[in-house]
Amino acid sequence: MLISLDDTFFTHGHGEHFPVMLEASIACLNTSAGGLFLDGTFGGGGHSRALLESSSNVCVVAIDQDPDAEKRAAALKDKYGDRFLFYPMNFSNISQIKEKNFQGVLFDFGLSSFQLNQGERGFSFRFDGPLDMRMNNTKGITAHEFLESVDEIELIRAIRDFGEEPAWRRVVQAILKARGSGLLSRTKSFAELVESSIPKRGLQRYRIHPATRSFQGVRIAINRELEAIELGLKEGFKYLKVGGIMVAISFHSLEDRIVKRFFRHLSGRPEHKKDQRFQEERNVLAKMISTKAIKASHEEIAVNPKSRSARMRSLIKLSKGEVS
Repeated sequence: MLISLDDTFFTHGHGEHFPVMLEASIACLNTSAGGLFLDGTFGGGGHSRALLESSSNVCVVAIDQDPDAEKRAAALKDKYGDRFLFYPMNFSNISQIKEKNFQGVLFDFGLSSFQLNQGERGFSFRFDGPLDMRMNNTKGITAHEFLESVDEIELIRAIRDFGEEPAWRRVVQAILKARGSGLLSRTKSFAELVESSIPKRGLQRYRIHPATRSFQGVRIAINRELEAIELGLKEGFKYLKVGGIMVAISFHSLEDRIVKRFFRHLSGRPEHKKDQRFQEERNVLAKMISTKAIKASHEEIAVNPKSRSARMRSLIKLSKGEVS
């Protein structure tokens, strides 16, 4: 089945949204026989729509914690009726939905273009807006509140570990000194603060905007994204049918490392270089469809530059069993 990007982009008053690796992920999920599929990260709805369009025998359960996603899901509900169901929740809470035994489970861990293109959401420094960054902007602390209040150890974890920022010491100290000044309340001023904290000779080594990694780190911290991914993958696999397929699309090394190690663990392979357990100590519950991550095609990258960093991994469930 061929899926055209031109047929699946969405507009919402804030630019266009292209689902990343759409054709590759739908083909991998093999929807020809129909069945119940879980879209664990509804976002702009592109993957859910493509799943529903792929076969009249496909039903989709979609999840997203973003209140705006629920509004977009209403359009699919109007069109597809009982074949589509939406839950407004974080994908780490899959166990709370009543539907089980999925033929396929899909996760796309990237931010949607809707989130990035709305200045008031505070995810991007391309626009000047409040430094919010919450996936669910109705609860939890904002990025601004996080930067103003957390202790230095937690701040280091966000900038150094989650943001993987080389100049993390300078950035952390700049944030601590800026508390109470108002510089941590807006996207533009925070980005400028980070950039100004890095020596000019160091700026030459950055291929991306110097504030990009710090924004990523703070966003991951306040939304507890890595914990959610670990739990979501485990719960998604638990409710996947034997013979069913799981697909996960990641956008940076921290996400992809979690997916890679989880998939290798399920497949009875060493999770990392220090994993030297004997084979009889491993429990084989799945098989990786490809041992290496699949990347977006040159054609897709030309249309949607965001897909350049995407990495897709997939596996097929071989047997039931508790994930250790």
